[in-house]
Amino acid sequence: MATINDNYLKLKAGYLFPEIARRVNAFAEANPDAKIIRLGIGDVTEPLPEACRTAMIKAVEEMGDRNTFKGYGPEQGYAWLREKIAANDFQARGCEVDASEIFISDGSKCDTGNILDIFGDNNIIAVTDPVYPVYVDTNVMAGHTGDASEKGEFAGLIYLPITAENNFTASLPTEKVDLIYLCFPNNPTGAVATKEHLKAWVDYAKANNAIIFYDAAYEAFITEENIPHSIYEIEGARDCAIEFRSFSKTAGFTGTRCAFTVVPKTLTAKAADGSDVELWKLWNRRQSTKFNGVSYIVQKGAEAVYSEAGKAQVKALVSFYLENARIIREQLTSAGIAVYGGVNAPYVWVKTPNNLSSWDFFDKLLQNCNVVGTPGSGFGAAGEGYFRISAFNSRENVEEAMKRITEKFKV
Repeated sequence: MATINDNYLKLKAGYLFPEIARRVNAFAEANPDAKIIRLGIGDVTEPLPEACRTAMIKAVEEMGDRNTFKGYGPEQGYAWLREKIAANDFQARGCEVDASEIFISDGSKCDTGNILDIFGDNNIIAVTDPVYPVYVDTNVMAGHTGDASEKGEFAGLIYLPITAENNFTASLPTEKVDLIYLCFPNNPTGAVATKEHLKAWVDYAKANNAIIFYDAAYEAFITEENIPHSIYEIEGARDCAIEFRSFSKTAGFTGTRCAFTVVPKTLTAKAADGSDVELWKLWNRRQSTKFNGVSYIVQKGAEAVYSEAGKAQVKALVSFYLENARIIREQLTSAGIAVYGGVNAPYVWVKTPNNLSSWDFFDKLLQNCNVVGTPGSGFGAAGEGYFRISAFNSRENVEEAMKRITEKFKV
């Protein structure tokens, strides 16, 4: 008799974004003339940079010639892309990261879940609250948690609240934990971590033999000086951190799919017999077994991000979304609504007006303004009473959405 992984039954009825889609689709069917503006899921809207498109077209043409055709590539990614990433994203910032420590993948969402394959089942795991749901759900699927409470918190996880009172940067755990998920610039709050804050986390991890999973998917949106773009800017991080990056939001690759994970060769964890094992070797083995690599065409598009034209076009793309975030932030503030983030990130974290719950505000925005955002409670119990608005949309739609919201919700 075939059996299932019962851990999936612990999950809530639906992943956050499918539930949003369900409600939006039901509203759209009942109101076919409504012009709905979607500022919910963080999907980009603007075209791929020209440099990336040109490189991918050339790569397609190469695939049509026997002399330049490419079959299976290296599971870790082509060396020419890994070398560009190491030089531009890390070594240029003084980080000691070698190209061989970079693994190309089809998404940081996948990697933050798949990384659990190389870790044991007895680790004590800490997540922030609110949190990107993938971190929690993949641990539930892997059997690392108990059941969820009425608040939606899973037994076996350590939740670290991030609130306005602590500038949305979690305090260090009071107990010993083994695996720590950090995301900066933060999704969903848009907050950033200073070097001093990250140094405290690195020191904690080293003192407790813990590993930090550092999600830096939004680092390109950092505008303020002295804010670290990589955890490897912090001394000692190579001995306690794995970093996840993505081209999705930086270069608009959400539908193209390319990302990378950095696993330093100096990073180790304990085997059951107490010996130290290099995590690089385990991740390399995992990827070689379960992943066939990102397509040559896509990797050529990603490589073009680091050309002079690509750098300028990506900068313009990021600036476009940051200007959207500025409009959202300033328009809502002028209406008397408290907002956070949107300076170093494409997300604005909104305090729901009139003490509305997160889902009540979602429904009111949808019904009264025909605007879609993301309920903060979907990111965790501490997100209740908050709401995430994404800057990923056209300028026209962002301006129209803010006009509708400020007219209906002026405080």
